[in-house]
Amino acid sequence: MTSTTPKPLDGVRVLDLTRIISGPYCTRLLADCGAEVLKIEPAGGEHMRVKEPLRAGKSTYFGHFNAGKKSIEIDFRSEEDLGAIRKLAASCDVVVENFRPGVVQDLGLDFLTLSAGRKDLVYCSISGFGQTGPRSRHPAYAPILHALSGHDLAAMTYAEDVGKPFRTGIWYADLIGGLFAFSAIQTALIGQLRHGTGQYIDVALMDSMINLLVLEMQEVQTPSSFDRWLATPVKASDGHVIAVPITGRIFERLADLLDHPEWKDDARFNTQLERERNWPVLMALVEDWTKVRTAAECEIALMGAGIPCARYQTVAEAIKDEQVTARELMTDVGTGPEAFKVANLPFLFAGAPLPVGSHVPAVGEHTGAVLDPVRGTAVPGVTTANGAKGSQEASHV
Repeated sequence: MTSTTPKPLDGVRVLDLTRIISGPYCTRLLADCGAEVLKIEPAGGEHMRVKEPLRAGKSTYFGHFNAGKKSIEIDFRSEEDLGAIRKLAASCDVVVENFRPGVVQDLGLDFLTLSAGRKDLVYCSISGFGQTGPRSRHPAYAPILHALSGHDLAAMTYAEDVGKPFRTGIWYADLIGGLFAFSAIQTALIGQLRHGTGQYIDVALMDSMINLLVLEMQEVQTPSSFDRWLATPVKASDGHVIAVPITGRIFERLADLLDHPEWKDDARFNTQLERERNWPVLMALVEDWTKVRTAAECEIALMGAGIPCARYQTVAEAIKDEQVTARELMTDVGTGPEAFKVANLPFLFAGAPLPVGSHVPAVGEHTGAVLDPVRGTAVPGVTTANGAKGSQEASHV
């Protein structure tokens, strides 16, 4: 996908002080939209560079979050290097960081320091619990936020035969926090264009997780009169499918397709409310039909009749799905044996394709090109909050 049309964020420069997942995901999305993202890495590179899976000795996990950026390697214990980053920040429209609250102040890379003498800086801090409150300085990884936000116990109530909260390897908190930060930064840039002023943004992963639990938070305040209706999988001969014949018209199509017209007059199913109340019974009847057919046969027959249905796919199958292929969702990053696929943004701009950057920068690949022009100008040192130089081992979110 190529285009001569400018991308939405062409000309926007981002100082990326992030690491791990939430911050790098946010800034990669900004890079996808055309921003020049300057990723600041500690000596030797961010430790995610050695996180498996590895392809040709390089982390594709790191590459997924950092493709399309420029890498600048510094010593976070060096006041000279930190001074150069402060100078570099003066040429940036946006700064993003996801250190634990308090760390950027120690490094002299906080909003008050970097916005001195200018009013247009958009500065976004991403942290586990936000910049204020009793938990603000607590370390937080995604599983911690999943547990504290209520997500895991809420998910447990929807499962059967589970004696303890779920564990998950999908870091929802980091990813949704990165998405909220991505959205907030663009909102602030619009404000900058309209009003000439920047913004300090405080994104909390805990707040992001709670924002996902819409019906759950309303249920605990005003409980429904009966258990929530949940779509449930039914067996096929070679796997499972899920069908959602919830509305009246769709349910009637289901009854006709399965050759059970009497269901239309069954008091258990003849209104949407009763179908919701008796969903397990209805799905057991549907399963009598699906279990003697393959998942693909079920999907074709049900969807052909206008009944929402899908077979359960693995991730390997999903990224090769015909719909995914048709929309050109997956794009190649790297070349030769190092190449791997990454999902593009889940929205399409008609005038300007926004694919993931095709190159993952080597550690410090752009240090000289970016920092040499600013090192020539003396930058006053900034005394840290405790009088000490910042450490490259400063904690992330």
